[in-house]
Amino acid sequence: MEWRHDTFVITTDPARIDPLAVHGFLRTTYWASDIPEDVVRRSMEHSLCFGLLATDGTLLGFARAVTDRATFAYLCDVFIAGGHRGRGLGDWLVQCVLEHPDLQGLRRMGLVTRDAHGLYSRHGFAPLGRPERHMERLDQDVYKCGTRTDLSTPSSL
Repeated sequence: MEWRHDTFVITTDPARIDPLAVHGFLRTTYWASDIPEDVVRRSMEHSLCFGLLATDGTLLGFARAVTDRATFAYLCDVFIAGGHRGRGLGDWLVQCVLEHPDLQGLRRMGLVTRDAHGLYSRHGFAPLGRPERHMERLDQDVYKCGTRTDLSTPSSL
């Protein structure tokens, strides 16, 4: 799919979204600063990805939905390049994600954010209604240790 606004385009075409550029941006974030390139590539291969591109094809933003395309999606890795923030591109990117036909009729879409609550609340996201029902298994150090084969004991919880 493709959306256009002014001189920008958002695409879900994997051939137009540069994994190296995504990796470069993710390495600057608080949530994925240690993420290896091969993990970024695998995550993109198994997700519905949205690339925000300039006219020349330069990646300016990105979002990824991990989904079964029937009941649930997890919105993650959303970013807009520093020089392009504050222009409404993040809102547009999230809007395009939410409009995608494969993400219609889902019972739940989740996300995790440290600092973009205002952006996501404008699109209908809210704090967990029943947080006592949600659990997670988190390995904060997985990217620092490389790929592990033993998933039974996370290094930290």
